Formats: sequence, structure tokens, C-alpha cells
Amino acid sequence: MSDSSPRPLDLPVWPQFDDTERANLLRALEQGQWWRMGGSEVDSFEREFAEYHGAPHALAVTNGTHALELALQVMGVGPGAEVIVPAFTFISSSQAVQRLGAVAVPVDVDLDTYCVDVAAASAAVTSRTAAIMPVHMAGQMSDMDALAKLAADAGVPLLQDAAHAHGARWRGKKVGELGSVSAFSFQNGKLMTAGEGGAVLFSDTELYEAAFLRHSCGRPRTDRHYRHEVAGSNFRINEFTASVLRAQLSRLDGQIDTREERWPVLAGQLARIPGVVPQGRDERCDRKPHYMAMFRLPGVTEERRNAVVDELVARGVPAFAGFRAIYRCDAFWETAAPEESVEAIAERCPNTEKLNADCVWLHHRTLLGTEEQMHAVAGIVAEVVGRV
Repeated sequence: MSDSSPRPLDLPVWPQFDDTERANLLRALEQGQWWRMGGSEVDSFEREFAEYHGAPHALAVTNGTHALELALQVMGVGPGAEVIVPAFTFISSSQAVQRLGAVAVPVDVDLDTYCVDVAAASAAVTSRTAAIMPVHMAGQMSDMDALAKLAADAGVPLLQDAAHAHGARWRGKKVGELGSVSAFSFQNGKLMTAGEGGAVLFSDTELYEAAFLRHSCGRPRTDRHYRHEVAGSNFRINEFTASVLRAQLSRLDGQIDTREERWPVLAGQLARIPGVVPQGRDERCDRKPHYMAMFRLPGVTEERRNAVVDELVARGVPAFAGFRAIYRCDAFWETAAPEESVEAIAERCPNTEKLNADCVWLHHRTLLGTEEQMHAVAGIVAEVVGRV
């Protein structure tokens, strides 16, 4: 009798590591200085990460949320200010704003790329707007041409939330070459990771120096007399974290190459399934690292979407529900909330409302699998969507 049980997918694991991480950790250990001010790993990682992204300066910090918060602070965001953010994003995009006492103003996103809708962002600009924060969703870069023009016309800076966009390019330019501040995350699920961590890229030396001071409790590098010059916090990472990130960075390009090859295969198969619409791509984003493999189930309820996700997980597919609209999270309303109701924001964010209910994403390790596995994943999605 043949075994009719489903075959395991056996997709690649995440995080990935090898003897490079082991050797780097040992090197950090044996240098005898585990603090960034005495060791060399953090300084080396910052140079390598900045160079990889085409930026003059990188500052490594404790996590991606702190990267956003620190960037906003040195850009002058504080109480009384507004920052325009996509309504469809991870909550850190808005919480970093609100932690500074500023108001996060959610705007709608494009239903194809899931990135901020530039027209919606333009309509949200007021005299209190202090920054515009596009999120490069799943590594698909936002429309940086239109956003740069909007920012210039409004006289406000851009802050790229690039937590999903390590190694991304827009019309041949790397994230750090676009002239605006950008923030990255190295949380455990990200495209390169040390469990936690973050970084901010700066093209402006003055801003970088201001951020360095604030990320180290307002204390200058060479201070020996506790002369804390500005208010800050401790956002420093340690030498062990940096040593792991240096190893992770060394293999990032090859992993992006693999995901760029696999996504067209998986997306092509998903597009053939009735009721499934894969995330689109703006071809001006000519290198997309594919932090997530995202798709929609248009017209389904949130409950059915969640049931699909649960069944996919049961079948061995690393699936997740799409982000909840930030204005539909209780945390959004706890502090520095806009003077609008949930219903009012939802009315001007119809695309976000759809994604809130029908978006699914697969972990990027899926796209590190073989071409045969892409077909197997799509087959499981077809079965589950057709049945649940």
C-alpha cells in the first residue's frame, strides 16, 4: 500500500550560519574588549554596511525600532510634529514616531506594491509635517522618484524605513545613495540577523555625528569625565552582535540572487491559482531582496485568511497573516494619537483595509529553496485556498 501522506517540504532553515559566524564570535571574544568603544567589530561592521549600501556613514544600534526613533530624533521630530507613515506596516514605523511625542499620520498604500501611495501622502502634508516615512515593503522599494519630489516640494525630509530592504536598489542606486536617511533592522527574521540589531545610514556627516552622540547617552567618543552633552539613550550594540552581522553581510548578495531567481517561479505559479494575487513589482526597483513572499486573497474575510494561514503552517509552509493596519492596533492609540477615529482613517485607507483582511506572506527562507520546492509550495497554497 502506498503512503498517501503529504511529503515534507524540507525548506531551508533560518537563520543560516556556518564557521564564519563561529570564527567571528571567537575573534570578538579574544580581542578582550566587548564594548564598541574598545573593540573593533562594530566599527568594522559599520564601514562594511555603509560601503555595501553606498552611504558615507552607518551607525549600528540595538534594533530597528531604535534605528527609526534615533533617526527621527536627529531629524528634529518631537512633540507637536507629524510624520506621515503608511497605514500598512509593522507597528514600529508608527511607534518610533509616537515615542518621541510626535503624531504618526497613517496614509493609504498602493494595492499592487503595498508601498505608500504618494498621492495619499501628498494629501496628508500639513504645516506640522516634519518627515515622510516610506516603508520598502518586503524589499519592494517605494516610489523614490515621486517621494523625493514630494519631500522637496513640501520642504520636509524623507526617512526610509528599510527594515525589509537590505541590498535593494532603485534605478541602479543603492538605498544609501538616494540622499535620505534610512533605517534597517537585524531582528531574527530579517534578511541578515544577529537575533536583534539595527542600523541607520546617513549621507550627512553632521546628522551622523549628532546620532552617534545621542546613541551613546549623549557622551562624546573620547570623554573621560562624563560630559553628557545632549539627552540621549544607550542604543549601542556590542562586539559579538557586530561580529555575527559581518558574517551575515558576507553572504547576503548570494541569498538575494537566489530569491530573485525563485520569486518569479513562485509568483508565476501563485498567479495561476484562482483567488490568489501575488504582490506586484515596480521595475524601477531593479534589485529586490524579497524579505517576504506576499500575496492577497481578494474578497476573503480576515477570519478565512487566518484559517488559510493556519492550514499552510500545518502543511509545513512558513506562512503569516499580513500586518494589521496600524490604526487597528490598540497600541497605536495609547499615546500621541491623531485626532481622528478608526473609522475616519479606515475610510481614507481603502487599500489598507483590504490588505488588513486578505494579505498573506511567506517567510523569505521559502525563496531560498529549490525551483521544485517553489512548485510544491504553490501546489499546497492551491489546495488550501481551494478547501478552506
